[in-house]
Amino acid sequence: MQPHPTDDAYGPDMTRIYLSAPDVGQREEDAIIAAVRSGWIAPLGPEVDAFEQGIAERTGRQYAVALSSGTAALHLALLGQGIRPGDVVLTSTMTFAATANAIHYVGAEPFFIDSDETTGNIDPSLLEHVLADFAARGERVAAVLPVDLLGKPANYTLIEPLAAQYGVPVIADAAEAFGAYHEGRPAGAFGVSAAISFNGNKIMTTSGGGMLLTDDEKLAKHTRYLATQARQPVTHYEHTDIGYNYRLSNILAALGRAQLSRLDSMIARRRQHRAWYRELFEGVRGVTIFGGEDDAQDNVWLTSILVDPDVAGWRAAELSAALAADDIESRPLWKPMHLQPVFAGARSLVTGASERLFTTGLTLPSGSALDDSQMARIGQRVQEFLTKR
Repeated sequence: MQPHPTDDAYGPDMTRIYLSAPDVGQREEDAIIAAVRSGWIAPLGPEVDAFEQGIAERTGRQYAVALSSGTAALHLALLGQGIRPGDVVLTSTMTFAATANAIHYVGAEPFFIDSDETTGNIDPSLLEHVLADFAARGERVAAVLPVDLLGKPANYTLIEPLAAQYGVPVIADAAEAFGAYHEGRPAGAFGVSAAISFNGNKIMTTSGGGMLLTDDEKLAKHTRYLATQARQPVTHYEHTDIGYNYRLSNILAALGRAQLSRLDSMIARRRQHRAWYRELFEGVRGVTIFGGEDDAQDNVWLTSILVDPDVAGWRAAELSAALAADDIESRPLWKPMHLQPVFAGARSLVTGASERLFTTGLTLPSGSALDDSQMARIGQRVQEFLTKR
């Protein structure tokens, strides 16, 4: 028997319930066929232009640059700020590795800051402490890179003025939060630039893909230049800078436009799942929905629970194992970057908050493609587990 694909590689298995499988249908199929028949098969084309315009309008940004991944967007955002080897970038410790990896791509040093325990996002009070400490020592901070965790934007109301006080630019990792809001402003609208992701498990997908968002015309042009191998505008191939093959294809952009037209309904479906999980675990001692009660502006990309084993009498990993026995995918919250072997020795300011979230958290199937029968199957397995306990 072949092993099940990871949550980033969804196969044709019709019995497995995935964490967040792509939600695609006839509209997406028609869009892809139309793009193929148009003859625009190579990267770039009219679908890319229209997709960029649509995302820019949705986020209130002046410019959007469609790229091959959210990681590519982070990489080029850091390069766009002139961040170089030896620089320090302050970022969230609770995030996917791509955030820290992109910092390493430019030769900079990630400094990991712990979480606010309610949201899992970077703790602004700790960020303030680190910025003040660096300033007191005369050590330069090149950028602050907050992460919008699981569809809940970081507290930019506090972060942006705090960074500005110390003259440090903000680059927002909004990879998980497209479609969400903070204080009425869309995720991706914060910072000198922001990165969003359209990976297969995200709120909407282009299979793989991402986008850099900014209001800086010069930065947008430079991003496009670097993302197309930094080719000079001459008839022969002339290069004065190192470039990258990071642009999105016209066919995938067509898929993205179809997904964008359905974004609000897909968020609404995930919100129904969130409400269903709240009801499922209501009254279960020691179990809370991660992120707090205030999720009205979230895109509710993924729903996670926190389990206090001393109160509940069981651990998150035990429920995960019970679900896995019925081919239902779940996973812990992100393992903090300061605990990752690859970043051993990196500087950090931690309180234990993210580590507690990692050890007590469990993310449950949340995708908008989940149907009622699948949700009922999840509920049955959870109830059976709780009854045994």
